[in-house]
Amino acid sequence: MMVDPQPTPTPTTSDDDTLLEQGEKILIVDDYPDIVLLLQEFLTDQGFPTLVAGSAAELRQAVKEHDIALILLDIGLPDASGIELLPELKAGDPDRAVIMLTAVTDLQTALDCLRQGADDYLTKPVQFTEFLNTLRKILEKRRLTINNRRYQKQIEQARFRIELLHELTMQMNSAYLSMTELDEILQAILVGITAEEGLQFNRAFLALFDDQGKALRGRLAIGPGQKEEGGRIWHDIQARNLQFKDLIASIKAHSFSDDSEVNRIVQALYVDASDTDHILIHSAGERKSINVINGQSEWPVAPELLGLLQEECFVVVPLYSPSRSLGVIIADHFVTEAPITEPLIRDLESFASQASLAIEHCHLYMAMENKIQELEAVTHELEQNRDLLVEAERYSAVGHMAAQLAHNIRNPITSIGGTARLLARKTKDPDWLKFLNMMTSEVAKIETTLEDLFSFVETVQPEKEPVALGSLLDKSLMLYYPAMQRQNITHELLMPEPEPVLNLDRKLIHQVFVHLIRNSVEAMPDGGTLTISVEQDNNEVRVILTDTGKGIADTNLDRATDPFFTTKTFGTGMGLTLVKRILKDHAGSLYIQRRESGGTRIIVQLPMMS
Repeated sequence: MMVDPQPTPTPTTSDDDTLLEQGEKILIVDDYPDIVLLLQEFLTDQGFPTLVAGSAAELRQAVKEHDIALILLDIGLPDASGIELLPELKAGDPDRAVIMLTAVTDLQTALDCLRQGADDYLTKPVQFTEFLNTLRKILEKRRLTINNRRYQKQIEQARFRIELLHELTMQMNSAYLSMTELDEILQAILVGITAEEGLQFNRAFLALFDDQGKALRGRLAIGPGQKEEGGRIWHDIQARNLQFKDLIASIKAHSFSDDSEVNRIVQALYVDASDTDHILIHSAGERKSINVINGQSEWPVAPELLGLLQEECFVVVPLYSPSRSLGVIIADHFVTEAPITEPLIRDLESFASQASLAIEHCHLYMAMENKIQELEAVTHELEQNRDLLVEAERYSAVGHMAAQLAHNIRNPITSIGGTARLLARKTKDPDWLKFLNMMTSEVAKIETTLEDLFSFVETVQPEKEPVALGSLLDKSLMLYYPAMQRQNITHELLMPEPEPVLNLDRKLIHQVFVHLIRNSVEAMPDGGTLTISVEQDNNEVRVILTDTGKGIADTNLDRATDPFFTTKTFGTGMGLTLVKRILKDHAGSLYIQRRESGGTRIIVQLPMMS
């Protein structure tokens, strides 16, 4: 049976370039070699790559070994019926097109072929013009079907990304973020980067700068640790239901903190922030994405990073807020080895921007929480100690006044009382006795009052106990936190490790530090720096308070601790006197020095615990 060679169309390939993708072929299946040769030469002239088969067995072998887009299938093969082969061919690849070729012009046969999945039906002899038109029509239909499904999948992926980003935004807007909530949102973002419905990266690593901004450390990771694990890790994560709570629930159900290879990698990821030549630090600092291809990029790639990731193709995308760099996301196609395109990098940057918002949101919330806790502690201390300074200085002033008055009054009163009693023994005159006895009685009252005053000013012995020096200084500083904020005073507490523990009267030494810190704060009304450093050796501990205030004149240094001496326009001048007395009761000492650069240095020495 022959193929009608008339008319022969002019060969062309201009319209056929998009009908077949790279590597796809047309398979001609017929047991007549002459027909196969004619069809193959014709299709080759038209620019279509072809293969041939003369039996069902050869057909199956060709389908197994090659990417067959369309089969020209003869109904009558020596080892099988073409109609019977149709279900098998369609089941193997629903997109594979089949055109039946037969010499039988039977309508029922044609209908049977179409019912079994054939795309068209041609009778022999084949007219080349009709054959070519049918071939192109079937291939165009096939290509449109494949492209439509591909575009639909891309639309679904875009919808997934948009809805995931929307849900993440709503979650961040509806509540403040703790560190736990931040990890959950960052994990959700990594899911979006690697999921089938998302960006389809195989692996994603998240690294963040530490609180001091001194180092970039690995934080979270997702993806297979080995290439053979690809396609398995996401089998149990169904993210098509895009409710945020369900997505988070699926993340919690899946282990992101196990001993997998990606977690080992992310835990080992550490780069010093001062290493500005490192690609990760450069990307974060310049806020620029870097695509690494075969271990090369516009910026040098550290061999250590390539060895850690065990991958030479990956992209680095920065995380940042308006005020600082936050970290980076590293993503790769570890399993599929697919190229990382510019559109894919732009999509990844969208996820990175959402991660940046979440991280900055969390930082702001944590900073606010710390500030609230600090203010609450200050308020608590102020409520407990608001009368401390007033009472301490008032009692100190009254005590010193009472001591001086008692000393100055006692001798004259004693003389007056003794003289009155002596005169009373030498006279019998009732009127004189009445007045002398009155004097004696009143003098006795004054003497009793003086005894009470002496008891009042008597020094209280310290009730000592082990006290952590650092916490005591913290509490003392807290009392003046609002004042330091108002006066733009910065402060620093330098404490050695381990924190010294001394045998002290907690309340009395607290008064000491409160007085000294208050003096430093009052000496810096226009701002400055207060530094409290603690030094220790085998015998004693020194607490050194240094301020940048007005300082004390040399002529006043020796009198600074005298009772009632002050250069202020208010106060009794008893504060440093009380401090000196308390330290003396603790076997300690006080030194006041004027700094040459301005300000005052006060040194408190206390003995170590024996």
